[in-house]
Amino acid sequence: MSDLIDFRKIARNISLIENREKGYEELLIRKPVKSAPVIGITGAPGAGKSTLTDALIAEMVKDGKQIAVLCVDPSSPFTRGAVLGDRIRMSEWYTHPGVFIRSLASRGSLGGLHPQILAIAEYLKTEPFDYIIIETVGVGQSEVDIAALADVTVVVLVPESGDSIQSMKAGLMEIADLFVVNKADRPDADLFYNNLKKMVGPVYKKHEDMLPVFKTVASERKGADRLYEYLKHMSVKELTGERKELLVQKAFTILQEIMMERVDEQKFRKEFFEAFKAGDDNIFRFAREYADKLKRL
Repeated sequence: MSDLIDFRKIARNISLIENREKGYEELLIRKPVKSAPVIGITGAPGAGKSTLTDALIAEMVKDGKQIAVLCVDPSSPFTRGAVLGDRIRMSEWYTHPGVFIRSLASRGSLGGLHPQILAIAEYLKTEPFDYIIIETVGVGQSEVDIAALADVTVVVLVPESGDSIQSMKAGLMEIADLFVVNKADRPDADLFYNNLKKMVGPVYKKHEDMLPVFKTVASERKGADRLYEYLKHMSVKELTGERKELLVQKAFTILQEIMMERVDEQKFRKEFFEAFKAGDDNIFRFAREYADKLKRL
């Protein structure tokens, strides 16, 4: 393992990025220390994503690696903070000098990710981590956002998924670089595993030399070693047309956020209500004229 990383500094910097505080952009334009692969772990609630992440961390630590883990949890409707604390679910690692764990609230994001997750992941690449793991909130079928962010996307399923796979949106199935059938000690796990291999096999012809569907019992850390060995040789995802489109959408969102920083909300509110009071109740015209005025500044 390399020199210890200053986790306190990293935690403070992530908070700056989360809250978009002054100076946060300086953290994002730094050159990455290394090309640390980003591993996205997604799937339906109850599939055992956190337990699988815990098992993967154990394998990586055994291999002398330093890992950053971002766990995106559901948001509290009152505080907007994370409802679940992954430091509890991964209690073995939260004081480990080679593992940095941060819980983030999804803040209502439909993609199962924190709104600033892209920026946070890019920042973590500027720190000397060997792997960056992102576990999504598990909101179901809308988690395709992870495909733009992760170099390797792991979709976790359980034997009970059964026929529900047939009704899954194509997006969730297509984003996977590999599948994990967790809780594989349950009844009918082998049947489910074989059916899943038949279903996704044609999509993964380029990986004929490696098994794209894994069986694990993450609670006992069974199968995590084979999964990790596979991940070690699958560190960089091919930049497909689909992922390029997702990335450009993310970049466009960042551009919008940067442009919006030019807008003084209080001034905007004041001018809007003044225009409204003067009889201009066309909000679209007001917004267009306000945007044109900003362009002239």
